[in-house]
Amino acid sequence: MDVRKRYRRFLTGLLAAGLLGLGAFHYMEVRDQIPDTYTQTQGEPRPSSPGFFVTEEIGPGVTEASVNAYAQENYTISYKYLGIFPLKEARVEVLKPAYVIPGGIPIGIYMETNGILIVGTGKVTGADGLNYEPALRIVQGGDYIQAVNGEEIWDKEELIERINQAGGNQVVLDLVRKGERIQVKLEPVQTGQGEYKLGIWVRDNTQGIGTLTFLTKKGEFGALGHGINDVDTGSLLELHKGSLYDTNIVDIKRGEKGTPGELSGMIRYRNELVCGEISENTPAGIFGTGSERLCEKISLEEMQVGYKQEIESGEAWIRSSVSGRMRDYRVEILEVNRNEADVNKGIILRVTDPELLELTGGIVQGMSGSPILQNGKIVGAVTHVFVQDSTKGFGVFIENMLEHVDS
Repeated sequence: MDVRKRYRRFLTGLLAAGLLGLGAFHYMEVRDQIPDTYTQTQGEPRPSSPGFFVTEEIGPGVTEASVNAYAQENYTISYKYLGIFPLKEARVEVLKPAYVIPGGIPIGIYMETNGILIVGTGKVTGADGLNYEPALRIVQGGDYIQAVNGEEIWDKEELIERINQAGGNQVVLDLVRKGERIQVKLEPVQTGQGEYKLGIWVRDNTQGIGTLTFLTKKGEFGALGHGINDVDTGSLLELHKGSLYDTNIVDIKRGEKGTPGELSGMIRYRNELVCGEISENTPAGIFGTGSERLCEKISLEEMQVGYKQEIESGEAWIRSSVSGRMRDYRVEILEVNRNEADVNKGIILRVTDPELLELTGGIVQGMSGSPILQNGKIVGAVTHVFVQDSTKGFGVFIENMLEHVDS
């Protein structure tokens, strides 16, 4: 009998511990689903309840009716689990309705770096036939060269010219490394008659094709939904200056499992074809000022902005002119990760539109920046494709992009 009692007590304790563990896990799961901040449009409903197990209390002096229909000022919502255990206090920022003009057109991008980017070091063969590596462990990939012997430089040609002018004498490079300005000294290696090298691989510009996300009435634009990173170092390129150009899609490589597709376009880098100037390269996209030429390429009909707490799993649309004409393609929003640390992965979506699937296989490179629309509002932009499933991709919340424009 004593053995049976002990066994029952053991099972009861094990069950209690299991239930306690499940409760703790669910508590943390619910807590993580509640953002630290919300954005509410004036006159529209407040953020919906996170779930059945959560109770809410609106900040002191604020009523439910005033919050839903007349909220003019910021307030807080306190959440509790099972009405007992504090979960989180979220701050609600109340804003006037915001509007932008959705994009969806392809754009050609040309960007010059703020200095000359070092992407790596390597060996050089000297005039004596021996191999040297003069920059090894002195410079790093991701460094930006901004001056040689005190003279500012902006492109690779100037760098080569200054090194050759030094004639084998030691040179001092002014570098920017992780935001800090430093100086390093290097000994050039003579590789030929009047030719000297430092054994560094560099890049001073980048170009490509993306999609315009939005334009404001003031002429400001946002595009891509993600930053432009260096392909070798993976770091966000520091912008000196850049431009948007007219482009035409000439070919589409369909996406397949394990192989992302891409848009191929023709970009003519002529002054008369510039349609915008890039002023910022950020993790949430590129931003700047569009020209009249850009305005002429899209409809000037504005659409209201929808914030992340308004986004729902289910039917949505992406706007694109990938086929040669502007249209909206049906997608399904699978997940909304409102607390995602990576700004480019707040939304997970799947292309369901038969026409787009036939044309591209889903999402392809060059479609980054395509506006995501739901319930008559612009809520985000496509950012990346799933390499193993081209029908799926990530998106950024539109509010993260709007942080970079003067609203």
